[in-house]
Amino acid sequence: MRLRIDLNCDLGESYGSFKVGTDAKIMPFITSANVACGLHAGDPLTMAQTVGLAKKHKVAVGAHPGFPDLVGFGRREMQLTFEEAENYTLYQISALNGFAKAAGLSLQHVKPHGALYNMAAKDEKLSRAIVVAVQKLSDELIVFAPPRSVLAKMASKAGLRLAHEVFADRAYNPDGSLVSRGQKDAIILRPEEVVQRAVMMVTEGTVQASNGKVLSLGTVHTMCVHGDTPNAVKLAKALRKGLTKAGIKVEPAGNFI
Repeated sequence: MRLRIDLNCDLGESYGSFKVGTDAKIMPFITSANVACGLHAGDPLTMAQTVGLAKKHKVAVGAHPGFPDLVGFGRREMQLTFEEAENYTLYQISALNGFAKAAGLSLQHVKPHGALYNMAAKDEKLSRAIVVAVQKLSDELIVFAPPRSVLAKMASKAGLRLAHEVFADRAYNPDGSLVSRGQKDAIILRPEEVVQRAVMMVTEGTVQASNGKVLSLGTVHTMCVHGDTPNAVKLAKALRKGLTKAGIKVEPAGNFI
């Protein structure tokens, strides 16, 4: 059976006059867009424009909810109650769902952003709050989560559709977590190295950690390239070409999850 992978990107992160990323240039090379929903980044106009771009390029749309922290871009940890986490998530997914419906589209997935994603990968209460919010909206939504994470386990336990996500342009710690952006070599910029790692992730279900240890990922379904990486467009283009050359079909996760 032919191997398949979804290529996703965090987009719609501009806010007012503050512009982030090159959404229009990267959109032709990805298959799923994680759209910021206004709390960590994004605004109504940006959300509408990003959904419109996705529709134009036949890219699946997903919500990218984060902590309510525009100043910190959602990358700072916050301590929320279960009710706060659930409702902040519900609020953001619902907002993007409105723009998707207005464009004649349906949301494909939900992928938490930044610190919310990293904390939910280890925190059962936070993961459960996110899962409950998703369930209240639609059990057809796919949850993007790290392989073997608490978030993945909670989503699976709730009977939600689940896509194991990996990062081609980020370095991994020996415990399977991502190397902090503040550390040297946390982001991988050489396209040939990114492609090599990506192919290995899909075909072998493994990745080499920062200490040289080979980590087992299992079956992966979606791969992220960050839209705010300096050469994001070049990386996305190289990934799409390299994965296809390796005989891997690149398509939205909703087509095979």
